[in-house]
Formats: sequence, C-alpha cells, structure tokens
Amino acid sequence: MLRLTFLMRRKQGLSREEMQRYWLEKHAPIVAGHSRALGVLRYVQAHTTEDDHSRLTGRRGDMEEAYDGVAEVWWESRDAMFAATRSEEGRNVDRILREDEEHFLDLKKSVAWFNYEYPQVNPTPENVVATERSSLVKLYFPLRQLDSLSMEDAQWYWRTHHGPVIRRQAHGSGIIRYQQVHRDEPELTTALNSSRGSEIDPYLGHAEVWMDRNSMGNPTPENKAASKRAYEDEANFIDFSRSSMFLTKEHVIVDRR
Repeated sequence: MLRLTFLMRRKQGLSREEMQRYWLEKHAPIVAGHSRALGVLRYVQAHTTEDDHSRLTGRRGDMEEAYDGVAEVWWESRDAMFAATRSEEGRNVDRILREDEEHFLDLKKSVAWFNYEYPQVNPTPENVVATERSSLVKLYFPLRQLDSLSMEDAQWYWRTHHGPVIRRQAHGSGIIRYQQVHRDEPELTTALNSSRGSEIDPYLGHAEVWMDRNSMGNPTPENKAASKRAYEDEANFIDFSRSSMFLTKEHVIVDRR
C-alpha cells in the first residue's frame, strides 16, 4: 500500500485544542465524504496529546518541537492513488481540501511525504488503535539522518540494523506494535508540498510505536536497558536535533481494509 504522512502545525492564533477540534469536527467529514472519489482506503487523524513531550527525548537532547497532529492516508497502490486524484473530480476535491486546510493549519510550517511501511513488531490482525478512551498511546518519531549519510544508506541501516535491535527487546520495552515508515516517491512528495507551500524539508520517514501508558509510567530495569540500547543505535544514523518525538491519540475516520 501507498501511504501519505502529513505532519501538521496549527494556524497562528489557534490553540492546539481549537485546531484539533476543527480538524476532527469540520475537516474530517469533508475528507470522509469525498474519500471514495479520492480512492482512499484508510484515513486516520493522530492528535498530539498535552503531555510534556520534551521528557520523551531523554539523552537525545534538544529535538524539534512536537507537531500538533498527523494526518495518515492509505491507498491500495500508487496506481490507485493516481487514478483517483488525477481525475477531474479528484483535482476538485483536492482544491476543496486545501482551501479548508487554510482555516486551521500553517501550511508553510507543515510537511507531507509519501511512504511505504516496514512492520517490525506487528500483531495480527492489525487492529491496535490508541483511542482516546484507552490507555494506549502512539509515539511518533519523525527523523532525519546524519549529514554523513545518504537517504538510501540511512534507510538501509534503519531497516536492517536498527529494526532487529528494537524487535529483540520489544517485550522488555513495553512495545505493543512498532513500524518503520520510509519516505519514497520523491516526485510525488515534492509536488504535494509545493502545492501547499510548505517550507519544511520532508523527513527520512518516521517510526511509530504503540505503547500502554501503564508501562511508560513505571519503567523497569529491563525497560531502562532497552531504552539505552535503542538510543545508542539511533545515534549511528539519526540527527536528533532535526528530528521530533511526540505522543498521539488516534481517530479512525475511514477504514475500508
């Protein structure tokens, strides 16, 4: 499946709560109402929580400010996305969505990219969702690579070296599900950000981790050791100062899987 990740910063003058309320109550119905015209297989809003996200970074030091939310969109394939969004109806819907985004987003400070998923710790069926009423949270880790690494080399290391490190210690870390989501389709990504006036460079991709707050609030010796191993390996390919980390709650708007 082809996936779109859209990291969002709110429009100046809006609180995070106001931005998220508009996004969920006003914008989501527009997307849902046009989802078949766009060929959308799944659409999820991940709303950033009010946690102190600076505490997540730990020994990684100062990182970029948390985004206010993430829009996630899936298509069955690249061809399916093309067929739907490049039709006359699809282009009209995109215009409608872009005009509404301007009511609640700072599009210059938001950024999107197309990508593909590489599941690492993945229970079946894939129905883990960090809903508002559950104790689950979904951690987002949009990351950029060290200047010494190319995009291809960094993604290769992330997939073939770091993935196994996390998989081996997932249980001790309290991880319920973990995915790597790697940026791809550069021409599509460039066109999308250009159409919305983004001034932010897309990330290498993002890691997403579902955890239970109960395990986060009471770290065990095993959890502390796992966190240390994860950080030490991340430092081999991640530029922490140009990456971000924050917790979210998920709102599933469309799901036709």
